[in-house]
Order: sequence, then structure tokens, then C-alpha cells
Amino acid sequence: MLPVTEFLTFAAVGALAQLIDGALGMAYGITASSMLLALGLPPLLASAHVHYAETFTCGASGLSHLAAGNVRRRLFWALAIPGVIGAVLGVLVLSYIPATWMRLALVPYLLGVGVCLLLRGRRRTGQHDDHVPSAARPLGLLAGFADAVAGGGWSAITVTTLMARGATPRLVIGTVHLAKCVVSAAASIGFLLNVGASHGAAVLGLIAGGVVAAPFGALLTRLLPPRAATLLAATTVLGLGLHGVAQALR
Repeated sequence: MLPVTEFLTFAAVGALAQLIDGALGMAYGITASSMLLALGLPPLLASAHVHYAETFTCGASGLSHLAAGNVRRRLFWALAIPGVIGAVLGVLVLSYIPATWMRLALVPYLLGVGVCLLLRGRRRTGQHDDHVPSAARPLGLLAGFADAVAGGGWSAITVTTLMARGATPRLVIGTVHLAKCVVSAAASIGFLLNVGASHGAAVLGLIAGGVVAAPFGALLTRLLPPRAATLLAATTVLGLGLHGVAQALR
């Protein structure tokens, strides 16, 4: 694939992935990683390049959410600091633990949380704007580790869990995105030290498409009613879980 064609292809992928991720709070890493894996990159390189791109795309998305009033600072720090620790640990062990193991481990969790969110979406969503759940810190640690190892999963774990506890969807999504920028930056440093960088056109395409689409994702989050955002997130999580089941049965 020519560099220009590669750039345009991944710019389109980055824009679509960021719109989904910005509106629902998840699926950028999984979408982008799947494309890189389809091109033949091993899981280690796929995860590395997705995190390189996410450092910029999540930064743009997180700042857009911050400007839109979708971020709660206490929750941000409760997720970001443990998330960085988890991401660094994930990078260190990625060479020894197959990424498929982590993806399989997430399948039952995603299916269970998806069902929980579907049931919650039928009721009035809580409005715990300033509440920081006691599980936020260990959740950030787990999500950061899983995200670095599997090439995605930070948002799927954090957003679904926090929304299932009744937090306001737009505040969860905005805060998680801003924290993800910090976590991705930490993981990217680790990957650069271990595997370096290649496929620059693909990475730049993911960054360009994601940065352009980030403000639209943040606006979409603010316009979506809480129940609609919850049900859309539930559908996405169930889809990811069922996709994992299909992959396991191949």
C-alpha cells in the first residue's frame, strides 16, 4: 500500500473510530487495532501504534469534552494515576502474555456488563456528577493494564463499570477520555523504548482522522439523552463481547 493511500485509509478509520469512541466512550482502540492486525501487524506492534495515535486523538477528544463541561476532575485523577501504573505494567509483560488471552478474559465481562446496562437503560439514569466510586482506582489500574496488553479495553472497562453504577454518561465518557490521553502517553513511552515506531503513514492517518472528528464526538455526547447513551453503550459492549465469542470459536 502506498504511503498516501495508507494515510487516507487510516485517516478515515481514525475519524470513524473517534466518532464512535467520542460519542459512546469506547471502541477506538478495538477498531483501530483490528485494522492494524488485518494488515498483518503482530499484536505488540498493533497495540503500540494504536497507543501512539491515541495519545493525540484522546488528547483532542478529552480537551473537547473538558470545554463542553463533560469532565469531573476528582474522577479524572482517580482513574489516570492508577491507569498509568497499569499501562506501564502491561507494556512490560506484553512480550510474555499473548494478547488473545486478555481479549478472551474480557468476553464474559463485556457480555455481563452489556446486559446490566441494557437493564439500567430502562430506568432513570443516576446523576452522581461529583461522586468518585470506591472502585475507581483499582478499576483504572486494571483497565490500564488490559488496554496496553490487548490494544484496547480502557474505555470498555471503565465506561461500562462507571455507567452501570449510575454515573451520568456524558461525564463518565468525557472524564474517561481525558484520562485515557495520559494513560496512552505513558504506554506510548514504554512501547517506544521497547519496539520503536514504524508504519508512520498509518499512525499519522489515525491521528489526523481522530483529531478532526474529536470535537464532533464530544458534541454528540452532550446532545444524546442519558438513556440513549446508556443503551447505545450497552449495544456496543454486547457487540464486542459477541465478537470475542466468535473469534474464540474459530
